[in-house]
Amino acid sequence: MSNVPANLRYTKSHEWILDNGDGTVTIGITDHAQEALGDVVFVELPEVGRELETDEEFGVIESVKAASDLYAPLAGEVLAVNETLEDAPETVNESPYEDGWIARIKPSDATVLDSLLDADAYAAIADAED
Repeated sequence: MSNVPANLRYTKSHEWILDNGDGTVTIGITDHAQEALGDVVFVELPEVGRELETDEEFGVIESVKAASDLYAPLAGEVLAVNETLEDAPETVNESPYEDGWIARIKPSDATVLDSLLDADAYAAIADAED
């Protein structure tokens, strides 16, 4: 089974969402997603200040195998992006849940978090793809 931290929420498109407890969330891609992509060579980050809609494409991750769109798990304003990824995109492979985060967002409606997948539900999806 893939590494699926219980403290996060997930999407079917393999993004993880951490509730930072201060009205913001951090978003990244899951360990399962980075394994499927292979060696990440480029990450296109959203602009700080951009207003995202739920399920809107907000960036791209490119690997030696493929390019994959990133989708916003919830609507909100981009507060910060992980600029480390511009020079070291492989950080997504090395540390998908910590150093390889992609963006911090202030959700327009934090209650949407409750509707996202929990670890067990996401693990079932990831395991079905293996």
